[in-house]
Amino acid sequence: MDKERVYQEYADFIFRYLVTLTNDHQAAEELTQETFYQAIKSIDRFQENGKAKFSTWLCSIAKNVWLQEGNRENKKHLLVESLGDEPAPVNSLEEQYIQNEDKIQFFKQAQQLSEKKREILYLRLLGNLSFKDIGSIFGESENWARVTFYRAKQQIRKGDKRYES
Repeated sequence: MDKERVYQEYADFIFRYLVTLTNDHQAAEELTQETFYQAIKSIDRFQENGKAKFSTWLCSIAKNVWLQEGNRENKKHLLVESLGDEPAPVNSLEEQYIQNEDKIQFFKQAQQLSEKKREILYLRLLGNLSFKDIGSIFGESENWARVTFYRAKQQIRKGDKRYES
């Protein structure tokens, strides 16, 4: 496989996937680079296995890279917190709650979903990925992604009476 061609073909797809996970363009750019570095290092394992689609394999590497980075960030945050250098909040807790009430409720409801449904919901709503792209990430069809997304929405609506018409 030509490394340059692979990067050109899949970089945007992996970047968009990582943006949905991080909600941060700069972090997603860095993680995209790390994803392709890890992929190039382990390309032989993919070629030997050959069972998964290449895009699915790249997404699994991207997710692992993101999880590893998240663990590093959590450790840094805990260290800063233990040293007492936590920055003061800009808004009062009450103001933050009022501003984020709907978001908080949504994410609470999303946490009740299975991991797969939750990830599909985030990829669609936060990452603006198409059902075709989501299906590709999971190694499933576009229709499967569409139906699973619909079921996740219905499950959230049942859990929160505010969403009922």
